[in-house]
Amino acid sequence: MNPKLRQTMTNCTIRPLKDSELSLLDDFLYLAIFVPEGVDAPPHEITNLPELQVYISGFGAQPHDHCLVAEYNSEVIGAVWVRDMPDYGHVASGVPSFAISVKPEYRGQGIGTSLMQAMLDNLRQLGYAKASLSVQKANYAARMYTKLGFRTIGENDEEYIMVYEF
Repeated sequence: MNPKLRQTMTNCTIRPLKDSELSLLDDFLYLAIFVPEGVDAPPHEITNLPELQVYISGFGAQPHDHCLVAEYNSEVIGAVWVRDMPDYGHVASGVPSFAISVKPEYRGQGIGTSLMQAMLDNLRQLGYAKASLSVQKANYAARMYTKLGFRTIGENDEEYIMVYEF
């Protein structure tokens, strides 16, 4: 591993999202959209679609809204958030669904795994029985979720629905 990457992982702080940073979720939602290699990324405005707005609209107002960020050199470089929402990974009421993204230049350094583990620890302490997510089958993050303990409970042609049980 190159020294710059190692330094990033060691000096990265995971902390709760501040109210003043709520607007960052729009950019992290956009970064969470999986774009297969060779495919053009959609315009940023795609985050305005109702099926994507469920991830961020009014975030922080509901009891199941929780967000952690990764900060490096005073810059938020990644975010993981959960909420009980009718998203692609929704499995039941009271079961929070995950969303996560890390800025492209910081991917592949363990930051996403650290964010996921920190949120799982947080949800465990809060007394949740399970959490869920959906992930595109072609997304490399599917392997990370399996390693963290998520198991596939359903799938369609394009994605897996995965659950983590505490």
